[in-house]
Amino acid sequence: MESGMKKKSRPAVQKKENEMFHVIHKVPSGDGPYVRAKHAQLVEKDPEAAIVWFWKAINTGDRVDSALKDMAVVMKQLDRAEEAIEAIKSFRFLCPRNSQESLDNVLFDLYKKCGKVDEQILLLKHKLKLIYLGEAFNGKPTKTARSHGKKFQVSVKQETSRILGNLAWAYMQKSNFVAAEVVYSKAQMIDPDANKALNLCHCLIKQSRFEEANLVLRDVLQYNLPGSDDFKSRNRAFELSLELDQTNRHDPFPLNIPGLCFEDDFTEALDRVMNEWAPTRSRRLPIFEEISQFRNQLAC
Repeated sequence: MESGMKKKSRPAVQKKENEMFHVIHKVPSGDGPYVRAKHAQLVEKDPEAAIVWFWKAINTGDRVDSALKDMAVVMKQLDRAEEAIEAIKSFRFLCPRNSQESLDNVLFDLYKKCGKVDEQILLLKHKLKLIYLGEAFNGKPTKTARSHGKKFQVSVKQETSRILGNLAWAYMQKSNFVAAEVVYSKAQMIDPDANKALNLCHCLIKQSRFEEANLVLRDVLQYNLPGSDDFKSRNRAFELSLELDQTNRHDPFPLNIPGLCFEDDFTEALDRVMNEWAPTRSRRLPIFEEISQFRNQLAC
């Protein structure tokens, strides 16, 4: 009788061990191509084999959205970002609507990896449009994000500021400091922090607008903004302060600095968000009403 009980308990023990294996290695249960891809990626540490299985999962319809995103991440790690971009563009139509936003996030990281600044700008405009139409976060007011293994809630207001910050950074990469300055200013009005303030200060310095740059920098030096006590922010703030101290503030405004004039796509990026994308919709979010108060500044 005792031996019989032991025999019966063995499958239960095996099941428990399998469950623990999946938890420890973060591998889903099952035996389909997607599960095999994750096993190759996380357990066997064989990214090339994982990509083969991810392709099989996509072609057989096995968790296509997860397979496409995970495969793109693995490709990026193997310096195959261009291939990952084409894969997402070609097969995202197979994925459900509620996975498109996360695919956009993966695509944005791939564009950054490849240095595709123009593509980043277009994608960020698209994300702003979704927020404006009330379609971001699949229509919900918040979403759950993850950073360093910890989950936290992100509001639409915070996401709008983050996207505007990314858009401004993209314009900085194109040396369009006028455009970057305007977008950073809007982002700061929504959800201010020290990092965006320092970038805004940099844009103003590049335009020889030193008094304004000093005012922006002062908020960081006086700990008036979130993140002002961060070590990197303090160092950068002191560097910008030194740069301002060494600058001849009586220099004339440089008329030939790169990016002095607004680009057509820049005016479209915010002007459309503020007024043209959906002027008659009642679902317009309050945050864009706040931005709209300053749209005349973009018409200069």
